[in-house]
Amino acid sequence: MSQPVHSVLFDQNQKTSGYYDNTNAGYSEPSGDGLQFYASNYNDPSYMASSYYGASHTTGVAPPSLHQTGSTSSMGTSTIGGGATGDMQYRQPGSFWSAFGTGGFEDEPPLLEEIGINLQHIQAKSLTVLNPFKKVSETIMDDADLAGPLLFIFLFGIFLMLSGKVHFGYIYGVGVLGVVSIYLVLNLMSEDGVDGSRTASVLGYCLLPMVILSGFSVVLKLGGFVGLVLSVLSIFWCTWSSSAMFTTALRMSDQRLLVGYPVGLFYACFALMTVF
Repeated sequence: MSQPVHSVLFDQNQKTSGYYDNTNAGYSEPSGDGLQFYASNYNDPSYMASSYYGASHTTGVAPPSLHQTGSTSSMGTSTIGGGATGDMQYRQPGSFWSAFGTGGFEDEPPLLEEIGINLQHIQAKSLTVLNPFKKVSETIMDDADLAGPLLFIFLFGIFLMLSGKVHFGYIYGVGVLGVVSIYLVLNLMSEDGVDGSRTASVLGYCLLPMVILSGFSVVLKLGGFVGLVLSVLSIFWCTWSSSAMFTTALRMSDQRLLVGYPVGLFYACFALMTVF
């Protein structure tokens, strides 16, 4: 005869301890089938308060309230609770323009700086182009900023569209082909060399006089003598500024005419778009 299998789990007479202690207050009595489960006290508010805040509800100590003196607010921040919860800092929401500054978080850079837009650099390079007789700094090409060139190209296309000429495809094609060609020419002529992003940056910033010419085309007809004079002047202005930047940064002052020839052809294409 085989002996019956004896299981402690189903033994109602077995004395248990720990989680299955019947004498422990707060735990349910065993059910009729002999299964004993850990009783949950999550529905008891006093148990939850005493467990979370570390104080027994029998001592009469109430849990801290968010409206007590432990809550402080200073300089746009508020500390909730005290003690262990005092390290949690919450900041009041700011205005829409705070996203472009450093008022949101400590040591947080501005949004424009994170996406690579420096308004001071754009202003400095634009003023250098607008004043062609100003001495160009040798560090003008240290920052390959493309935010300004993209803005000028966009304005150039908008002014042409307002004058009845939709040439966005031509602007893109001539711009890419010109940047690649001048990049190859400059690297063949100079010993130091230049990368494509800096080439595009200089050519884009020096397009500013051509943008001004396209702005005139909205209110003036450039097909006559006045348009011809303004177009030649704009081409010379753009060529002078860009060749000065290239020769200064690449130390090619003796080769300025050689640099200015392909650059002048590049800006002449944009002048033809503006006039015709």
